[in-house]
Formats: sequence, C-alpha cells, structure tokens
Amino acid sequence: MPDELPIVCSLSAGELPVRLAEMADLGRAALLDARNDGTLVELRFADDDGVRERVEAIVAAELLCCAFLTMSVSDTPHAIVLTISAPEDAELVLAEFVDAFGEVNHRWHEREQ
Repeated sequence: MPDELPIVCSLSAGELPVRLAEMADLGRAALLDARNDGTLVELRFADDDGVRERVEAIVAAELLCCAFLTMSVSDTPHAIVLTISAPEDAELVLAEFVDAFGEVNHRWHEREQ
C-alpha cells in the first residue's frame, strides 16, 4: 500500500545509544512485565512517582523517529501501560524495541497458541 509508512528509525548513530540507555534505565526502575502478540506489545510499568512522565517522554521521542509504530499510554489501578503496535513486517523491530527496556527485570509472556 502506498500509504504505509516505511519501517525505519531516523535516529542517528549518536542518538541511538542515548535513547537505548533511557529505555534501559526506565526498564530497570519500573518495568513489571511485557506481553507480546507479534505485532502488538503491552508493557506494564510500576505506578511510581515520575514513571508516567518518563514513559510519555519516550513515547513522544519514539513517535518522531519511528513513525511506523503506534503507541498509547494508559493507567490501571496499579500500573502504567504502554501499548505498541507495528505493521506485520516489523515484528523483529518491535521485539528489539521491547528488549531495550531489559530482559532481566521483567517477565516476558508470549501469546498462548
């Protein structure tokens, strides 16, 4: 389709490590778990002071460089939820994005088949 956005990130080589460090820091501080459904991911963060603002800042920055992703932030009684969807050909990019938050401090749940 001609209206589809290209699956590319516009961050420079110098900007990428900074962004990844911000994401990893947020993951260490507040990531509770992540659920992956191929082209749809849900990340749950602890509802601590300043976490929502940090999540929103990353979302705003990512939407500028990775326009092919769709992101939203919502609240539950005990968590801040970041939902990200990607086009079908972007599953690997989406998985790498989620991995940037770190694998050690969260549980990864694959969709049950």
